[in-house]
Amino acid sequence: MEPMLTAGFGLVLLFALIALHVPIGPAMGLAGVTGFAVLAGLGPALAIPGIEAVSAFRNLDLGVIPLFVLMGSLASVSGLSDDLYALVCAFLGHRRGGLAVATIGGSAAFGAVCGSSIATVATMTRVALPAMVARGTERGFAAGTIAAGGTLGVVIPPSVLLVIYALLADQFVLAVFAAAIVPGLIAALMQMATAALYARLDPGAAPALERLDWRARLAAVRRAWAVLILAAILSGALYGGVVTVTEAAALGAAAAFLLALLRRRLSLDRLRSVAEETAVSSGMIYVVIIGAFTFSYFLAVSGLPEALVEGIEGLDLPPLAVILAFYLMYLALGAVFDPVAAMVVTLPFVLPVVEALGYDPVWWGVMLVMVSALGMITPPIGINVFVLKGMAPELSLGAIYRGVLPFLGADLVRVVLLTLFPVLATWLPRLMGLM
Repeated sequence: MEPMLTAGFGLVLLFALIALHVPIGPAMGLAGVTGFAVLAGLGPALAIPGIEAVSAFRNLDLGVIPLFVLMGSLASVSGLSDDLYALVCAFLGHRRGGLAVATIGGSAAFGAVCGSSIATVATMTRVALPAMVARGTERGFAAGTIAAGGTLGVVIPPSVLLVIYALLADQFVLAVFAAAIVPGLIAALMQMATAALYARLDPGAAPALERLDWRARLAAVRRAWAVLILAAILSGALYGGVVTVTEAAALGAAAAFLLALLRRRLSLDRLRSVAEETAVSSGMIYVVIIGAFTFSYFLAVSGLPEALVEGIEGLDLPPLAVILAFYLMYLALGAVFDPVAAMVVTLPFVLPVVEALGYDPVWWGVMLVMVSALGMITPPIGINVFVLKGMAPELSLGAIYRGVLPFLGADLVRVVLLTLFPVLATWLPRLMGLM
């Protein structure tokens, strides 16, 4: 029982440190080292963070993270997000609720380029919110559309959260990406349908714009040609097996850099800002991953994952009931913690249970990311809501939450659909020979 008691002590210490506002990476590392020191002594425990740090920095797969962060920053600086939004508005803006649908479409497209939910929300708040409000869209509905659409940034590959899951769960990154494509498209289409239905039920919330002729639409296509070609080349090369995920990220970052140069959007100040943003975000993620590996090693030695699997099997609960309980846990954690923190804290003891129940770890990665993303817009906190509130202080939290509610319902339906039919996530990677 001593290792199990030590594991419990480590978990209590971890959550106590988090409650004291210690950053999640150092908190996990300190709890892991302390717990392992109790089990094996101080000397071996102090060696673990160094070993895990060297392992992380030598892992070429982890190199995809700063490259995707860099690509997203450069894409924002070069104005690709504005072009994408204008393109979708040109084709959908004339329909009732079309501007909200266009905002979700723009969020999906930009999320597929930058791979970050918070970056997508921040960008679309700057690009879409003034345009929607100026054209008569009700402020709360506009804000809810942006907050909900921002969750597509972590669901649609390439996604930093999907990469982190694949590395922590020891899964092939490209298989996880392929598994997220169909669920990501379903997520985008269901959010678009929700926006259109809401606009029909409440016509005053989202009036239609004037229909543009084909000359104006083609002009929007010409302005957005760069980002369309960039997305097509990256997707084709990646899923066609021409390049690895890391090479695709490097290619995308280089292409975004060249586009920013060609558009004369990359001054020295902006380049410095991009470099700082990439370094800070990447450094934070590396610290979290090193802390997660340290804590996971301690839990593995303590035997807690195996004991948890045996305990849940002993309860003789239906597997679906256990999965639903995990969903509720991630919804609660996602409303309080950053999705990366929620995932890395829980994955060491949740994943063994999921696999023991007979579920595919690739499918679980997609579901974990989707439910964590849902937590990003779930009251009483929801990190996307607070990012939006910070950028648009004139909006009340109540108005944003009211605007988010219809999309929460649609996202819950999507989670149920993918839980009952896991093949929606697994058939494509199997078709591509990745599973």
